[in-house]
Amino acid sequence: MARPEQVLVLEPQHELKFRGPFTDVVTAYLKLTNPTERKICFKVKTTAPRRYCVRPNSGIIDAGSSINVSVMLQPFDYDPNEKSKHKFMVQSLLAPYDMTDIEGVWKEAKPDDLMDSKLRCAFEMPLENDKTHESESTKIVSSSAPSVKTEHTALPKSTSSSLDDAEVKKIMEECKQLQMEVQRLREENKQIREDDGLRKRKMTSGAAAHSSSMASASMTEEGLCTRVLALCVLFFVIGVIIGKLVM
Repeated sequence: MARPEQVLVLEPQHELKFRGPFTDVVTAYLKLTNPTERKICFKVKTTAPRRYCVRPNSGIIDAGSSINVSVMLQPFDYDPNEKSKHKFMVQSLLAPYDMTDIEGVWKEAKPDDLMDSKLRCAFEMPLENDKTHESESTKIVSSSAPSVKTEHTALPKSTSSSLDDAEVKKIMEECKQLQMEVQRLREENKQIREDDGLRKRKMTSGAAAHSSSMASASMTEEGLCTRVLALCVLFFVIGVIIGKLVM
């Protein structure tokens, strides 16, 4: 007895294309659509399970719904002379109305209930023109900075020159302001040094004046002592003379 025809609609129907370079993971997408009024159980199998990662590799598709399956090809050394022999198979069956365990449904399924579709795998390397186009697109989309740079480069030469002149003028003004600030700081530093020198001179002159006054006071005291001593001696001499006259 022949198996029933596949009720799921596959996009693509016959071939999964993987576009290089294959130095990194390359992903192809398989869309499964359930056009019936019942739930459909599905499984995705491959002849090279170590080379592919399929997410999801099984599940249930509700009536009238679709699901996208990601088929990820692992990096490998690509040989353009070697044709791919890898294949995928999509198995499906009508889900029972009283289904509670999907794994049990697959185990109890009869071969006559299974529907399947097979797909080939094709590896393609991009052409040189495509590589250039993709590289430019990636540069533009990846960052806004390069796009701004491109727009600036595309400006007319006169506009670019005016922008450069404005930037140069701005830089010159900033340099002038910096020079004025440096000059102001130098003057402040000079004023501070002059104030310090004046303060030191005042302190030195004050100390000298204090020493001079001290010396003057000392000399005055010494003069007074000498005068008092001379008067005492004079009085003594006068007293002796008077005493001799009296005697």
